[in-house]
Amino acid sequence: MAINHDILSTAATQARGLAIDAVAACNSGHLGLPLGAADMGSYLFSDGLSFNPSEPRWLNRDRFVLSAGHGSMFLYSWLHLSGYDLSIEEVKNFRQMGSITPGHPEFHETPGVECTTGPLGQGVGNSVGLAISGKMAAAKYNTDEHKIFGHNVVCLAGDGCLQEGISSEASALAGHLGLDNFILLYDDNRVTLDAMAAETQSEDTAARYAAYGFDVYKVDGHDTQAFAATLEEAKADKNGHPKFILCRTLIGKGISEVEGTSKGHGEGGAKFAAESRKKLGLPDETFYVSDEVQKFFAEKKAEKIAAYEEWEKTFTAWKSANPELAAELETAVAKDFPSAEELMDSIPEFDTEKAVATRASGGKILNALAAKVPNLISGSADLHGSTKNYLDDLGDFSAENHSGRNLRFGIREHAMGAIVNGLAYDGLFLASGATFATFADYMRPSVRLSALSGLHNFNIWTHDSIGVGEDGPTHQPVEINAALRAIPNLDVLRPGDAEEAVGALTSAVCRNDGPSGLIFSRQNLPALAADKDVKRKGTLKGGYILKKEEGDLDTIILASGSEVQHAMAAAEELGAGVRVVSMPCMEIFDRQDESYREEVLPSSCRKRVSIEAGVSQPWYKYVGLDGKIVGIDRFGISAPGDEVMEKLGMTAANVVATVKSL
Repeated sequence: MAINHDILSTAATQARGLAIDAVAACNSGHLGLPLGAADMGSYLFSDGLSFNPSEPRWLNRDRFVLSAGHGSMFLYSWLHLSGYDLSIEEVKNFRQMGSITPGHPEFHETPGVECTTGPLGQGVGNSVGLAISGKMAAAKYNTDEHKIFGHNVVCLAGDGCLQEGISSEASALAGHLGLDNFILLYDDNRVTLDAMAAETQSEDTAARYAAYGFDVYKVDGHDTQAFAATLEEAKADKNGHPKFILCRTLIGKGISEVEGTSKGHGEGGAKFAAESRKKLGLPDETFYVSDEVQKFFAEKKAEKIAAYEEWEKTFTAWKSANPELAAELETAVAKDFPSAEELMDSIPEFDTEKAVATRASGGKILNALAAKVPNLISGSADLHGSTKNYLDDLGDFSAENHSGRNLRFGIREHAMGAIVNGLAYDGLFLASGATFATFADYMRPSVRLSALSGLHNFNIWTHDSIGVGEDGPTHQPVEINAALRAIPNLDVLRPGDAEEAVGALTSAVCRNDGPSGLIFSRQNLPALAADKDVKRKGTLKGGYILKKEEGDLDTIILASGSEVQHAMAAAEELGAGVRVVSMPCMEIFDRQDESYREEVLPSSCRKRVSIEAGVSQPWYKYVGLDGKIVGIDRFGISAPGDEVMEKLGMTAANVVATVKSL
């Protein structure tokens, strides 16, 4: 294929200039990748990617993910040049307060940024999620007459991304699933931050990716013609294999004092900005973009808009021919799901005479919700039999079946978190994953980023306490609830029975401004003595009065999850003046208005005790200085679960004794 080499070379040089000027202006940032990958960027953002800068969320755009997010000026430069709503003033404000050009790209902040990719490797996992979403969307919505989905996901990653274990997990799954819409560009500059890459790696990365099932290509990343031909071949070859393009580059290219060295990775070259600009042939004017380059990209933008308008014609015809599918897609994109009340009304009341683990009731609830929310998908890290979140009769997503609504992640918790995030970034499916609570920390960086990005997804974490029993302290997550609650914007819901689980899962489905985590029990829990609607609707408020005092209020007992039963039993023994407050979700409760919180936890009653089978830390804000916490500030014990619970004080008797000690 023929390309305009001269104009692309000029554009690459000017993109290097923008990066140099932005990093020099704030004396902060990373120059290595923006300079080293500029030649690839010139083709990617002219002809290599299908997108419409005027409609950044066009459904059938190619998704470009910069996994090496420290190289953010690469992305900002090319988004500006290619016509996104990213002005030169915003480029000049790189890393400044209030700008839309933060140090690492952030979802929702900048038009054209698909994912928040701070920690290295996250973007690789996110891209696999985006690719799964693309395959699911094509299978669900394309028809023989109208193809509305057929885009690619292109991810640019470096040595740091590929050294992180998450990229290995995600890439292995991508190969297994045959995601031939996924193209991984490896910026092979042989440099990491501290030293040359040879100091920390010696494997044949290309061979590793071939072993994963990728088609592997090698190209000079500065040979724009060769890169363009390779990328087009990779895009066209839909043979059931994802693509890995090893792009040999020179880090920091254009700053001779540091290029090709670890000093070129960060802002080390910024002090040579003036000399380097001259060597590159740039004028004295900083943040310079020539009329010629502006005209070239304006023409490319017009071509992309014309291609988008052709797609729009197909999309309009598809909507007319498939009104039910069109309505479903519109609902999914708008996240206009049924209300919480509608969803809860569709779920029958659970048997109040039967004790059931919330992991088991949760599975039944999830299946009921999946029937009402057709874009809800579920997955597990090789634990469906334990996490109980398999969607019955809805099939497995696989290389052969892109319509399945169950994802089998294998034993890859970290990749699962990033892939679920990728699906949420794409916004077409409501994705969830599941594993044991003790392994939530394997997912923590991904969960943190989902909260930071305000993603609409959720995870199910089962086997939630020392009640796990014989598996012992390695599998008894005493600190996990507190650790998850420490993440801002993450709702952590720990229901105390099946009806609270209805409210918890409904909340997770209906919340659209951040993620949720469902903390479910392994052991059976009795139905709490209250009307189902009280429990369901109370859970939607995070905390509520489960048992109201029968006389003057003297004591409040607070609890969550499997310990609510002990709070109720203790209240019965202690007498008329005791109130029980179930607190399945502290975060939701804390968002309620002050009058509701005062109604549930009146400040006049300072005699308070909480009980939860975990560390005490989160409960101090509710019990205050005058109250006491029945918690577990140590690791667990290997023994039958009920014996461990009694040994460590998770009993009604201990609650009674603690209240009496106040």
